[in-house]
Amino acid sequence: MKIIKDVKISFVMEVRNRIDDNKALREALANCLINADYYGTRGVVIKKDQDRIIFENPGYIRTGKEQMRRGGESDSRNKTLMKMFDLINIGERSGSGVPNIFNTWNDQGWKEPVIEERFDPDRTILTLEFVDKTNKEKTAKKTSEGSKIRNKTIENMVKIENYLKENGESKTNAIAEYLNLSSARTRKILSEMKTIEATGTNTNRKYRLKDNQK
Repeated sequence: MKIIKDVKISFVMEVRNRIDDNKALREALANCLINADYYGTRGVVIKKDQDRIIFENPGYIRTGKEQMRRGGESDSRNKTLMKMFDLINIGERSGSGVPNIFNTWNDQGWKEPVIEERFDPDRTILTLEFVDKTNKEKTAKKTSEGSKIRNKTIENMVKIENYLKENGESKTNAIAEYLNLSSARTRKILSEMKTIEATGTNTNRKYRLKDNQK
C-alpha cells in the first residue's frame, strides 16, 4: 500500500497483522473521503511522516466525535461515494470503520489514534501513529516522577530557608541532618537556591540567607 511506503514501523509485523494494518488504513482513507464536505475549505489533506499518518477532511463530524469513536451509527455526507467503496469491500456501512481502526492499533500495541474536531472552518482530523504506546506510558511516568522529585526539592528549599532563619549560618551536615538527607543531596539543593549564599571554603563552608531574605 503506497500510503505507508517509507513509514517507519517500530517493529516487524507478521503477514496477517500487516494485512489488518493495511485494511485499517484503507478504512481511515475511505472514512476521510466519504465524510468530507467538498464545499468546505482546504479540501482533503493527508500528511505522512516516518511514524504517523494524518487524515484531514473539511466538515464537522455529523454523528459527533464520541459516537464516531464508539461506532454503530453512520451518517456519511457522500453516500454515492460510500456505495462505491462498499462495492470493493472498503468502508463500513454500520459505522464500525473507526472502531476497527482503534482495535487494530490496540492489537498492534501502538498509541491510540486521536480524533480532533475543529470549527470555523469545520475540519475533522484523524492522527494514526506507528509508535509503541508503552513509550508514551513510560514518558508520562517519567514526567510524573520528575514532577514529584521537583516538588520535594521545592519543599526542602522552604525547610532550609526556615531552618536558616531560626539557626543562622549553618554547615551542610547540620542542614542535611535536619532534612534527613545525605550531605551530597543537600549540597545539590543548596547550589540551586538563589535565596542563600555560602561563606567560607571547603570544610569551613557555611550557608546563610541573603540580606534581602532575612
